Amino acid sequence: MRIVARDLEAERSYRLLTGIVVPRPIAWVSSLSAGGKVNLAPFSAFTFVSPKPPLLAISVGRKGSVYKDTAINILAREEYVVHIADGSLTEAVHLSSTEFAPDVSEVEELGLATLASEQVKVPRLAAAPIAMECRLRHCLEFGETRSRLIVGEVLVFHIRDELLRQGKIETAELDPIARLGGPNYARLGEIMTLSPVYQTAKS
Repeated sequence: MRIVARDLEAERSYRLLTGIVVPRPIAWVSSLSAGGKVNLAPFSAFTFVSPKPPLLAISVGRKGSVYKDTAINILAREEYVVHIADGSLTEAVHLSSTEFAPDVSEVEELGLATLASEQVKVPRLAAAPIAMECRLRHCLEFGETRSRLIVGEVLVFHIRDELLRQGKIETAELDPIARLGGPNYARLGEIMTLSPVYQTAKS
C-alpha cells in the first residue's frame, strides 16, 4: 500500500503514526490548574533530549482549537512532574486520559494518593516508581496542528530504592508500560543483553 502523506487529514495521519512509532514510553504528567486542582494526563510522544542538564520533552496536541489542560497549566506555572508508571498502574494511566473539565482533578477522580514535591508546587504520585520534578525551559510549536513540544529540566529524581543499582535503573524491576496504537498498551517481553559496542579510532 502506498499513502501520500499530504493527502491525509491530521486525525488519520495521527492514527497511522501512532501505530508505526511503537512502542512508545509514557510520560504521566501532573500539573496544577489555575484553580489549584492537580491535573493528570499521559503523553506517549515523550523522550529525553539532554543528559546535562537533564531535559525531557513531551509533545502536547490540541483538541480542535484548544490546547490540552496540561499544556495550559505548564505554560502558566512553568512547573510539573513527569512520572513513569509500572504495570500495576496501567488502568489508572489509561483512565487519566479521560477528558475532564479543567477544574476536575483526575488524581481525585481516580483516588490516587500524592506526596509533596521538593522544588515545585505540583504534587507527585505516591504510587509511581519514578517521579521527576520539572521546570519549563522551552516550548516550540510544530506543524499545521501547532502541537507544542514542551521541554523541561529535571530538578529532582524520585526513584524507588530497589530500582537503582550502581547508578543504573533495573528495567525489568521497573516494569514500565508502553503505548501502542489506539487503546493498546504493552509491557516488557524478553530483554536481550548484547556486548557493548566500542568505536574504533578513525584514521
